[in-house]
Amino acid sequence: MRTLWIFPGQGGQRPGMLSNVPRDLLTKVKDLTGVTLNDDEESYKDSIQIQLGILILQLQNIRQLKSIEEVPDVVAGHSLGVFGAAVAAGVLTEEDAIKTVFLRSTKMKEAYPVGYGMGAIVGLTRKEVTSLVEKANLPDVYVSNQNSELQTALSGSLDGINKILALAKDNGAQKAVILKVPNPSHSPLMQSAATALDSAFETIDLKKPKCTYLTNYNGHAVQSVDEVKKDMVNNLIYPVYWDTMMSVASELGIDTTVEVMPGHAFTKLIHTKFPDLRNITMSEMGIDDTEFLLKKWRKIND
Repeated sequence: MRTLWIFPGQGGQRPGMLSNVPRDLLTKVKDLTGVTLNDDEESYKDSIQIQLGILILQLQNIRQLKSIEEVPDVVAGHSLGVFGAAVAAGVLTEEDAIKTVFLRSTKMKEAYPVGYGMGAIVGLTRKEVTSLVEKANLPDVYVSNQNSELQTALSGSLDGINKILALAKDNGAQKAVILKVPNPSHSPLMQSAATALDSAFETIDLKKPKCTYLTNYNGHAVQSVDEVKKDMVNNLIYPVYWDTMMSVASELGIDTTVEVMPGHAFTKLIHTKFPDLRNITMSEMGIDDTEFLLKKWRKIND
């Protein structure tokens, strides 16, 4: 059995999601960053609260999986999720992940505090979405993440994104919505944040990955510190090619996926693309049931 651990980014946060997170993780965030995580609806309008909250939720899931002696064969993080993926792969410590995500979210918020974000279009190809953006010729609107063949994200000014979403609906899109992401992630607008991350990583001791890591910016499978570092630093300025990442995972022989919290959006995407894969979503299943299924499936494979 070969497992892929999936780490979502922003968008799945919800009030109360940290209710079962160990106290030491909440304290660690406070001690390292000075931030108190409030875990309520108002807080999750703030990039710093969202990103740190999702990170420590994922750190808790990594601890739980390790406690039942599970290790991934491959890890894949979407956007913010690259930091949880790097911890799971043994590249980053919990402490360094917290400090890095705090820097990342702070610089993102400073760059574009209001009026910018992301949208998603479902039902049109990337080529069709790109054509709409090029014809509209609006400032600060970029074609961004490719989550599936017919799901493409936009990044930039909310005014501009809303105009493209309206055009997409007029051109046959099944869905065109603003995402719960308060920054123009995965676009050139995030260069200042990427530059700050690059400087910060000069003082962080990174370890060689213990498993295969799938990069955001091109979907490639890598096993070197330099490649993982490059992805963590630069994923903010490039689109996430999630669809490609999942195709590569399939080529690597993955037969089981475990999506850590929050949410289950990426399990749905991968199940649509590869319906024969076995899937676990930790937002819907306790660690005891997760352990039971993984052991059962491993016994069947053996």
